[in-house]
Amino acid sequence: MGILSNISGKKATKIFCKIGYFVDHHTGSHMILYHDSRPTLSIPEHKELAPGLLRGLIRRAGIEVEEFLKINKRDLDQNTYNIYYN
Repeated sequence: MGILSNISGKKATKIFCKIGYFVDHHTGSHMILYHDSRPTLSIPEHKELAPGLLRGLIRRAGIEVEEFLKINKRDLDQNTYNIYYN
């Protein structure tokens, strides 16, 4: 299992929103994310994104895979905290 597996379109959208993107609109089953100074991203609303597609979106956003995964891990850690302490 790769490091970019099991990430859904909605989860990827949440992570990209944490670096300044916002959902501009939906076109069919794709969420269109906009950023003032970075390229626009089109993310499919799939249960699991293909690792190559996700890597391409990360590259297009101008961040490193490690940074993307760090944001994802931080979000998971925060959710775990909320489950146990709230």
